[in-house]
Amino acid sequence: MKNLHIITPVKDSIESTIQTIRALLSSSIGVPYTYTVYNDFSTPENTALLEIYSRELEFELVNLAEITDHPSPNYLLVLQMAQKRAVEDGADLLIVESDVVVNDYTVQSLVEGAEEREDCGIAAAVTVDEQGEINYPYNYAKGREGEAYAVDKHCSFCCSLLTNRLLNAYNFTKLDPDKHWFDVHISHISQDLGLNNYLFCNLPVTHRPHGSRPWKQLKYSHPIKYYLNKFFKRVDKI
Repeated sequence: MKNLHIITPVKDSIESTIQTIRALLSSSIGVPYTYTVYNDFSTPENTALLEIYSRELEFELVNLAEITDHPSPNYLLVLQMAQKRAVEDGADLLIVESDVVVNDYTVQSLVEGAEEREDCGIAAAVTVDEQGEINYPYNYAKGREGEAYAVDKHCSFCCSLLTNRLLNAYNFTKLDPDKHWFDVHISHISQDLGLNNYLFCNLPVTHRPHGSRPWKQLKYSHPIKYYLNKFFKRVDKI
């Protein structure tokens, strides 16, 4: 099997972030892997906490404030840096966002599931709430619990493995720098390249939607205010 690079982009929300990190680092992973947390302009206090945890738990911390002055979100830069590293190492790339908690078997099972499918571009774990019910962004998968199947709809990057074949076939420097998020576009690119994206509903991960960016909760509590922010402040561009 290939090497594996795991990344978590972070902006504040330290409590949920540490849960994400601890769950990953305590997982049963049977392939060589590296784990990098990309700190996207968290507050100085939270940056200091991340630095303490990086030494205690032994993960690599990249503070984007030391690399760029571009304001958060810097998801594009994270994807480009992570892709370059993974391609150079011949590795797959697993993205686990900071509002997701994996199970002990999640990572290894995603690796094996992608490896078994020669046409796999993206292998995604379905997200569930704390009661185990499929939730956003995979509401469309309700009724297919326990299955693993190719999807036409996009895979979110909540907990998704981008295979090395996809990383080698499309350079993320081609992505639109005016956008903020890229899971929809990369999902479509994967399919355009003749690859399939697989959703593993038999590998649920706990997800608190938008826990890392609380203002996006407005989408549910005050949708009009959310869309005013989205269009007039030009945020959350997909």
